[in-house]
Amino acid sequence: MSRTAGVTDVTRSARPTRRSRRSLRLAALATGTVLLATACNAAAKKDGSADAAGGGSGRSFTLVTPDAVGQNEFLKNAVTGVKAAAKAHEGSQKVYESTNSDSQQQNVQAAVDERPDVIVLVGFEFADLVAQQAEAHPKQQFLLVDACTEKTFENVSCAVFREHEGVFLAGAEAGLLSESGKVGAVDVLDTPQFRRFSDPFAAGAKHVAATTQTSTRFVGGQSPFDDSARAKEQANSLLAKGYDQLMAAAAAGNYGVFEAAEAKGAFAYGVDVNQCASAPGTVVDNVVKRTDVAVEKGIERVLDGRTGTVSYGLKEGGITLTGLEDGVESSQCVIADHEDVLKKVEALRDRIVSGELKVDDPAAA
Repeated sequence: MSRTAGVTDVTRSARPTRRSRRSLRLAALATGTVLLATACNAAAKKDGSADAAGGGSGRSFTLVTPDAVGQNEFLKNAVTGVKAAAKAHEGSQKVYESTNSDSQQQNVQAAVDERPDVIVLVGFEFADLVAQQAEAHPKQQFLLVDACTEKTFENVSCAVFREHEGVFLAGAEAGLLSESGKVGAVDVLDTPQFRRFSDPFAAGAKHVAATTQTSTRFVGGQSPFDDSARAKEQANSLLAKGYDQLMAAAAAGNYGVFEAAEAKGAFAYGVDVNQCASAPGTVVDNVVKRTDVAVEKGIERVLDGRTGTVSYGLKEGGITLTGLEDGVESSQCVIADHEDVLKKVEALRDRIVSGELKVDDPAAA
């Protein structure tokens, strides 16, 4: 296996919005694979970055998003990543924002027709489209972020995340902060892939406080990714038993978890982006996916001719906590008031990065 910028090859085989829901879904799809606008012109016009970033003779990159970027931090970071790559190569970049499946197809086709050096796509929604286009256009390079195609293609690279490492650190925070000694999680479904957002939370809490009691409730039902009421109900079942720290991994249902925790004076943890603004004083911290890192480093690998699937975790800077990033003081996260806890969590992060401490992945084969 080759290594560049701390990224390791893997053998191929803002709020709880639609992006949070999709991100949990695609995490499962991507894990299983590795161990997945408006009309085109309107989409390009909407984002100012769609115009060439510099008129040099450098490389060209096109980003296609599954939703409108707007205030979606997850997608805004992806835009930042493609802009950074264009700047580094004195090239140009374009962003196509989608709003539904039709515009996703239109935008992917528009990107392919333009023949940039690399087409970057964020989300499992594009897995099938990329597979079709990769086969039809073998000379076009694709980078799929937070998902992967089921079949391996020489011209498709994938960037996935080791979420369980960040969840472990959030669990450590919960174990250190819990007054009741009871730490729980509300997860989407009871599968190995989704347990990446709950099992490591319990493990992290027990690592710093061995006597911590842990428990997980699953949303389930007909619409597990969108059922805020059911997520709130599961959270309340834990709160009623004295659990005072809850990992919210319920996708769009995170709102329900936050509401339940706030009403009981308990605390919760978010995913993907900084969700502390959703419930200031209640959300302690967040397990953040740095799509900008995955995009920028992924593009570099493609240009270097090193295709395949790459996993980004704490070591590569692809996974982090809001509390470990600059600006935590203004994040509205509870963890900002606990510098002593952050120091201990930083030490754990360093041990994971060095390889001294290994976090078990529930989805590992």
